[in-house]
Amino acid sequence: MAQPLHANASSSMVLSSASCTLVFVVFLCILGLYTLQNHSTTTTSTENHQNYQKDFLHFQEIFLTSSSNYTISSYLRELTQHPHIAGTQSSLKTVEYVHKHFKDLNFETHTVNFEALLSYPVHSSLSLHFSNGTSKELSLTELGQLGKIVVPFHAYSPSGKTMAKMVFANYGRIEDYNKLIDLGVNVSGSVVIARRGEVLSRAGIVERAAENGAVALLMYTEGGDGKTTRFNGGVERGTVMKGLGDPLSPGWGGIEGGEKLGVKDNQVMKRFPKIPSMPISVENAEMILEGLEGPKVPDEWKVTLKSKVGRVGPGPTLVNFTYQEEKREATIHNVFAVIKGWEEPDRYVLLGNHRDAWTYGAVDPNSGTAALLDIARRYALLMRYGWVPRRTIILCSWDAEEFGMVGSTEWVEQNLVNLGSKAVTYLNVDCAVQGPGFFARATPQLDNLIIAVTKKIKDPDSEDMEVYQTWFARNSGIDIQRLGGVDSDYASFLQHAGVPSIDLYYGKDFPVYHTAFDSFDWMTMYGDPLFRRHVTVSGIWGLLALHLADDLILPFDYSAYATKLQDYAKTLENLLGSDLDLRPITSAIQEFTIAAKEVESEAKELREQITSDDLLIMKRRSLNDKMMLAERGFLDPEGLQGRQWFKHLVYGPPEDDESKLVIFPGIADAISRAARMPKEQQEERKSAIQHETWKVARAIQRASIALKGELF
Repeated sequence: MAQPLHANASSSMVLSSASCTLVFVVFLCILGLYTLQNHSTTTTSTENHQNYQKDFLHFQEIFLTSSSNYTISSYLRELTQHPHIAGTQSSLKTVEYVHKHFKDLNFETHTVNFEALLSYPVHSSLSLHFSNGTSKELSLTELGQLGKIVVPFHAYSPSGKTMAKMVFANYGRIEDYNKLIDLGVNVSGSVVIARRGEVLSRAGIVERAAENGAVALLMYTEGGDGKTTRFNGGVERGTVMKGLGDPLSPGWGGIEGGEKLGVKDNQVMKRFPKIPSMPISVENAEMILEGLEGPKVPDEWKVTLKSKVGRVGPGPTLVNFTYQEEKREATIHNVFAVIKGWEEPDRYVLLGNHRDAWTYGAVDPNSGTAALLDIARRYALLMRYGWVPRRTIILCSWDAEEFGMVGSTEWVEQNLVNLGSKAVTYLNVDCAVQGPGFFARATPQLDNLIIAVTKKIKDPDSEDMEVYQTWFARNSGIDIQRLGGVDSDYASFLQHAGVPSIDLYYGKDFPVYHTAFDSFDWMTMYGDPLFRRHVTVSGIWGLLALHLADDLILPFDYSAYATKLQDYAKTLENLLGSDLDLRPITSAIQEFTIAAKEVESEAKELREQITSDDLLIMKRRSLNDKMMLAERGFLDPEGLQGRQWFKHLVYGPPEDDESKLVIFPGIADAISRAARMPKEQQEERKSAIQHETWKVARAIQRASIALKGELF
């Protein structure tokens, strides 16, 4: 019985061995197939990545070579057929034109409306009454410009009527009024005449006049080239309201049926001037100034003074000033075109320009609108070639910017949460073409991207040179300004929502600014006759967006930001000396610098990995989110003291237009307030400034933590 058992055992062992061999062979085959499949996937993903890079370069080339001077000029001609001040029937034509353009390109198109309190003139008059009993009525309209063009006025100026002697206050700064006091001139009860300068805003000039007892103010603009607003008797319109957005819905979107404050609410009234004001032409200003007596104009004022004025007043000529305004709620219209991203549709690259104008608006803002429409046309062409952006691109056409960035501010306030978590960048162009020379303003992490793009674009005014080369030569280096002002639609994105931002334009200080002569004819005669600069701006603007929407790793450089923060700390030290302890800020900047270098190293490593497995995609998204969100760290949830809407502690407008510090607005405000406090409160003054330095330090630390992307 045993033998058979042995024989059976051998047979079983043979079968078992054969089975194991078969299983092992099958396993090897499966492993081989898996390895081949895995290798194939890796090879395919590598090839896909390489093909994508080739396609991206190809799409860039198509974008740059599909520009058209004629097309941009036709857009501008159509947009400037009629004056289109916000909130009026004529403005609806531009709304319809932009909406139709986006729709015809097959973009997902939206119009979003808000209700806002706007301001319009009802009646204005100005007459001179001379000591010999004669008088002269001054014309307040621009030569030959009648009909539908709104008369020159200051939006939100209160109504008022007075007859008083005139006093010339130069630029209307504190130092100018102090000089008048030294000369023995009493401004109280007078009508002040002042000229626009680079320091004070219109609202600031009116506010200074009211503080010194003036009963009304006349404002004129000479211009740096000696002919600004002399162009056919042009008069510079503008707003004199403080702050941004609809005054009746501060901090929230002014939607139809939503909450609104009353016009007489204290919070609303604080944003309006206390005395009436009116813009006048240089010709009218000189007629007034030539009749002044009193002390001679100080020599230091004469250095920049182009007007014919010898004495500062008061009088003896009397001016009869009358202005009547109407504030009314109007519907404003923002228009959007959306190009959904294929990989990250919930990450937004926004390009924006406002559409409303005081008159025809050929330069301000429709040179930018024409460029935006041309970018839309070129993007649509790319899509016909198969391009779809990695991230979502949104083209934004804002309304009521001229009244105080109203359209963009209402939309940002309405969408604050989504923008705070999903907006990659905001790229602004306002007056795209004013004349020769390229200018850029940006948050520092975007500096190197701007430089790289300008090396790819031909200069419109110099053959065989790139924009970068002429830009560098003109400034003896690259000069990128910052975004601390409130003069265009980037303000709400950066200073309220913390979105990294850029602002671009060609030329500056154009001579028909906010006048009736900002027309298509002026552009074709003087600003950009061949529309080459328009093509250049749209090329730079559109290519920046392509990189920000399509680059695997966002082209942000936070080491550049760290360098700027170090420079700002030195500026602060030079201004404050040893009076304050700046170690909290310098320590925070050191921490930020280390975080920036770590992010830079991580970005370099991920850019070198050309495969696209799920883990790598997640790593890229995580890094991109850290870089996107870091700018939000500079926001203070409570905002600036007394100006809670402004939340950015590095870039924002100081409360005092004449502040020597144009960065760290909270610290700038504390310094200005301290200067007005009695000397016996020295310790309290120091404590207030020190507190603001700690707030800035904490903001920089928050940005560092965001860059690190970890809790511990």
